[in-house]
Order: sequence, then C-alpha cells, then structure tokens
Amino acid sequence: MVCERCKALFAQRFSFWEHLSEEERNLLCESTNEASYKKGQTVHSGGDDCLGILLVRSGQLRVYMLSDEGREITLYRLFAGDTCILAASCVLNAITFDVAIDAEEDTELYQINAAAFRTLSEHNVYAENFGLQIVSARFSDVMWAMQQILFMSFDRRLAIFLIDEVAKTGEDTIHLTHEQIAKYMGSAREVVTRMLKYFAGEGLVELSRGGVKILDKKRLRELI
Repeated sequence: MVCERCKALFAQRFSFWEHLSEEERNLLCESTNEASYKKGQTVHSGGDDCLGILLVRSGQLRVYMLSDEGREITLYRLFAGDTCILAASCVLNAITFDVAIDAEEDTELYQINAAAFRTLSEHNVYAENFGLQIVSARFSDVMWAMQQILFMSFDRRLAIFLIDEVAKTGEDTIHLTHEQIAKYMGSAREVVTRMLKYFAGEGLVELSRGGVKILDKKRLRELI
C-alpha cells in the first residue's frame, strides 16, 4: 500500500521517474518509508547519520545550521511537494556540511534510503541529474540567506521576510513570535523586537501577542 502511494507521488515530483525501469522503480519504492513528525520535533540534528532523501507530503520543515555557540541560521523551509537532499551527505559527494531540520508544523513525509538512491544515481543519469539539480537549487537558497545576513541592512532583511511570509500564507497577519522570526533570520530577538517596534511606529505593521499584522505593503516593499 505504501509502495503504491509513493509511486503516484514520485511520478508527480521526480522528473527522472519516467526514465526508470520497472526494477528501478520498485527499488526506489521498496527503499522508502513513511514518517510523521509533530510540530517542534527534530527531524535531523546533523552529525554523521545519513537521513536520506526527504519528500514532504504535508506540513512544513525548517532547515538550518547551528553554531557551536547555539546560534541558529535558517537556510530555507520545505513545504508539501518539496525535496530535501542536503541532509544526505552520503548520497552526493558535493554535500560537505551538516544541516539540522525541525518540523515547523505537523508533518508527513517519505524518507528514501540514501544507499538505494545513491545506487540508482550511479546507474541512471536522469536520477543523478535530478539529485544535482536539487542540490543546486538548495545551495541557491543557502547563498541567498548568507547574502542577506552578510550584506543587507536589517530593516531591509526584515521587510523582505515579512513580505515573503504574507505571500506564502495569503494572510496579512503573520502568526510568529519575535523569537521565531529571529530564528528564521539568524538574528537576536532583541534586534527583531526593536526593528518591529520601529516599523509599528512608522505605521507599517501592527504588533500583537504572537503575531505581526502588515498594514502598509507598499511602503514595506519600498524598503527592499
């Protein structure tokens, strides 16, 4: 039953699926497990364990790096239909750093055995290409996150974050605490609070307990 469900989703999400033999398709599905995580639960904590390839069925994951001092830098988030390969350093030699992954919402996903995918990639150029494309796309996300942290003023970074959030949810109110926003942005809560209060004073946002309501998108965009 699991195999049949994953075949249907793989056909939709994996561009190399149509180029696999029936034997290769069976290998991929038989090497796949279903997993579910509660909001706030750790999916991957980094280190030497190889998580494999993740395909999100529902929910949301946050992929981040954690410094020795405990500072978190959010690299990107994964939503339904997204694939993660950066937690599988044993799959592709191009991956040379560790990431951690938390469930931001109750999440269901497929976890593909790393050894099976590596075997598939070694014998099927389409599967190998797909893996490299996913890595390339995620590294672009990582570089964008680093560019913001290193080169952008904080008011511009916060404006970008707020605009991106309302675009994702389709709502004017962002249901995140200042602490959560700070984690996403790789900053300190005090810095976020200070800038949000400034935005509120300028009439750009309205602050409430556990949320930020966008009042003036046009002026926020002008900061970007």
